[in-house]
Amino acid sequence: MARTLAELPKGSRLTDFISLGVIAKSFPRDQVDAVLRRTNKESRRQRELPAHVVVYYVIALALYMQVSYREVLRCLLEGLAWLAGPGESLKVTGKSGISQARSRLGAEPLRALHDEVAHPIATEETKGAFYQRWRLVSLDGSTLDVADTQDNETAFGRPGASRGRSAYPKLRFVSLLECGTHVLFGTRLGPFATGETTLAREVIAHLQAGMLCLADREFFGFALWQQARATGAELLWRVKKNLRLPCSQRLADGSYLSRIDLSRKHRRNATGTLTVRVIEYTLEGVPGAEPVYRLITTILDPEQAPAEELAALYAQRWEIETALDELKTHLRGRQIVLRSKTPELVRQEFYGLLLAHFAIRGLMHEAALKGELDPDRVSYVHAVRVIRRKLPHFVAIPPSAPENLS
Repeated sequence: MARTLAELPKGSRLTDFISLGVIAKSFPRDQVDAVLRRTNKESRRQRELPAHVVVYYVIALALYMQVSYREVLRCLLEGLAWLAGPGESLKVTGKSGISQARSRLGAEPLRALHDEVAHPIATEETKGAFYQRWRLVSLDGSTLDVADTQDNETAFGRPGASRGRSAYPKLRFVSLLECGTHVLFGTRLGPFATGETTLAREVIAHLQAGMLCLADREFFGFALWQQARATGAELLWRVKKNLRLPCSQRLADGSYLSRIDLSRKHRRNATGTLTVRVIEYTLEGVPGAEPVYRLITTILDPEQAPAEELAALYAQRWEIETALDELKTHLRGRQIVLRSKTPELVRQEFYGLLLAHFAIRGLMHEAALKGELDPDRVSYVHAVRVIRRKLPHFVAIPPSAPENLS
């Protein structure tokens, strides 16, 4: 029996209302068409696989990394008449036809759709998403294996190994994460040899005023810190122990104000300096803990954010590790390699993977709000399994009525 979200009782299981209609809900046809027009990729003549269908197909591929291209398309098109539109007919084409359709589309529409749609979704009712008045976000990066082809190796590179070289080429990516919902946004990818701080320069542009950004010590640098601060977001980053942080004023909560200089020249001229608040703490009774942890923040007033609270809050940075594990293990599949054979299709597949993750996380957030739960309490693994099971019923939820999830 069909159900609507409004009728769900508190504490409903995700299985009560999740289906692959979440893709139609997250990426409505009119929004997909608008992106295709902006990127000059909309279909100009009748084809077996129009551009908008290929967009949905690439997202669906992320749910079935171990299934053949043709079987994923067969599953997607089963009863998918609403996607075709008047006068169009869709059929399960062969592998070469699928590759040609994906090549015509390219990666840019998927990246543009990701940038437009994938953004923080937490509301004031979302548990664990805010500290004081700030939305918690985290910055980090990771890598993914890609298909072992010469083109991919040339484009992305291959890391070294203890004996020879690694089995697969790898891409590197950096993302922002909304800690309370595990939504990844602002993601950028590049060759394996590209440093995370280099990619972070593009990613940081997606920070906004009202956010509090957490980041590990590898990201700190004078220029990157200034760029992040210019967005209006507040920052709480760990720094390396050899960074010079002289105490200029000790504060009541044990933290202190300090100044970071761009260079010795700037120290002499008293220009190009950053005023930061430093928080140093230890983790007692924690195996493997370092002797001292050092954080710096743009929140200079300890009454707004006491040092003890910020030190405890920094642990939220590890939420992004959980989200990356969702993306790389539970959605992609353990030891599964991105299957695309060319760099352009690798990029396309990568953003399809991110869009699928966003769609799942969006519905999980709705489920958490209905059940008055922290989104962390909703099982991501369970959500992926249910969505895969419901794929043939995609047709049951047209984009014009996304609230009817059966």
